Amino acid sequence: MRSFFWATAVAGLLVAAPTGWAQQPAAISVGTVAAALRPITQATEFVGRVEAINRVDVRARITGYLEDVLFKDGAYVKEGDVLYRIEPDTFQAAVQQAQGDLLKAQGTLANATAQLARTQELVKTDAASRALLDVRTAEQKSAQGAVIIADANLKTANVNLGYTEITAPISGEIGRTAVTKGNVVSPDSGPLTVIVSRDPMYVAFPVSQRIFLGIEAEETRRGKGEAQALKIGIRFSNGTQYDQTGRIDFVNVQVDRATDTVLVRATIANPDGRLIDGQLVRVSVEGDKPQEKVLVPQSALIVDQQGPYVFLVVDGKAEVRRVKLGGESGANAIVEDGLKGGEQVVVQGMETLRPGTAVIATPVISPQSQG
Repeated sequence: MRSFFWATAVAGLLVAAPTGWAQQPAAISVGTVAAALRPITQATEFVGRVEAINRVDVRARITGYLEDVLFKDGAYVKEGDVLYRIEPDTFQAAVQQAQGDLLKAQGTLANATAQLARTQELVKTDAASRALLDVRTAEQKSAQGAVIIADANLKTANVNLGYTEITAPISGEIGRTAVTKGNVVSPDSGPLTVIVSRDPMYVAFPVSQRIFLGIEAEETRRGKGEAQALKIGIRFSNGTQYDQTGRIDFVNVQVDRATDTVLVRATIANPDGRLIDGQLVRVSVEGDKPQEKVLVPQSALIVDQQGPYVFLVVDGKAEVRRVKLGGESGANAIVEDGLKGGEQVVVQGMETLRPGTAVIATPVISPQSQG
């Protein structure tokens, strides 16, 4: 009876053993990429607007009939080019009248001066009274004033005649004309057209106080004035990158109280005229010196309520590692804290992973692992 009991127990163990072994967790195959330590030039993006360095509203400075429009809308004009011509006849007549008034005033002055000289001689011999001398002196002074007034009127008439030709005050691209030949124009007509300079251009963008304080800290670390060494890049609304880079040349001295931002301005070349005044663009601000940063593929990141983390393979087991991110570099995420570089980061097969799970790691060659 006893031998039967032991035989039954041994048989039960033999039958149960495979089942117990099958319940042990099997190792999970995962794909891994080594966290790369590489020199990275970090960039921060803002929304900015392109501005012409010089922008002029062209206006009429006198009232008259527009005789001719001498430019083509959208053309490039040079400083001094004649843009509009106002009918000059009335203004030429005003110049001639002012010339006549000046000659008349000069004649009166000459006569008054001669009369004063005669009276001065007569007073010496008591042939004329002192009262008459005072009158002649006043007449001469009055005639001198009339000459000055007539001369000023002539100069004004010549200036107004010059305003009949409206010239370009700056070189640049000219907009469409707001008036056409035959209309009456005046200083109250508003801008007739606009001229904007083309090369270089400004790019202005608001920076939040938090980021601005970071820029100031970077200035202090590098030395004052180094912020101007920051490179400015531009992306258009369709995502294409502009082929020129700029430099910061101005930071506003006041904070916008409505948005708590500081206006920053950069200068950027525009040799082909691709940048247009008023254009909305994406502005990236990059440091001039690369810094060593840890990169991991963005596909390796997992986010929960506590923030982002990755799975690492350490001694054949899965391990959770919390990370602090510092932006993006292409398909990679920049890790500011949590990794030192060289760690095996899981990028495939992490869906069923748990901390401590046994894993079989296979290196993955992925475009995301490239810097």
